[in-house]
Amino acid sequence: MINEGVDKSKRQFLTSALTVVGAVGTGYLAVPFLSQMQPSVKAMAAGAPVTVDISKMETGQLLRVEWRGKPVWILNRTPEVLETLKSLDSQLRDPKSEESSQPEASKNPGRSIKPEVFVAVGLCTHLGCSPTFRPEIAPHDLGENWKGGFFCPCHGSWFDLAGRVYQGVPAPTNLEIPPYRYINDTQIIVGEAPEEKGA
Repeated sequence: MINEGVDKSKRQFLTSALTVVGAVGTGYLAVPFLSQMQPSVKAMAAGAPVTVDISKMETGQLLRVEWRGKPVWILNRTPEVLETLKSLDSQLRDPKSEESSQPEASKNPGRSIKPEVFVAVGLCTHLGCSPTFRPEIAPHDLGENWKGGFFCPCHGSWFDLAGRVYQGVPAPTNLEIPPYRYINDTQIIVGEAPEEKGA
């Protein structure tokens, strides 16, 4: 017989050793390839949550920050603004924000976790222009029905100071509310919803 003097244990050892060497070599080739698919540090930082200190905000002041390359507005609303919001429902396209993008914690008339502090992505839902902050009441260029809000100069969309869109304008939905949470009474993290941290 031809196979009589063959040591099968050596053959099995060589087969096992080649399998291990092949697996290790495949791993060395795969690691750089797979690491190329990971987002860069710059890309991860661009999408990272942003901590905002609101301790020095005055009543009526609008603070602008950037999150994921988008402008985010933080508005310290006055008690008068909160009262005015209640009277606008008949003029709004989606007064209860049933068709708009917002976290569960902001599904209320003021579209905010705390009534006085409003947080929204500052991009018009029509074509993505950035509306201007127009807190004045009844300016001559916007008319007597204007109770303060955000006006998009690109195509004329109106939003109230809860980011709700008026009827009869190009914007189809209310301003987007990003996920955010409070660390404490004076700090907000934009980019993390309360439920993500058990808050």
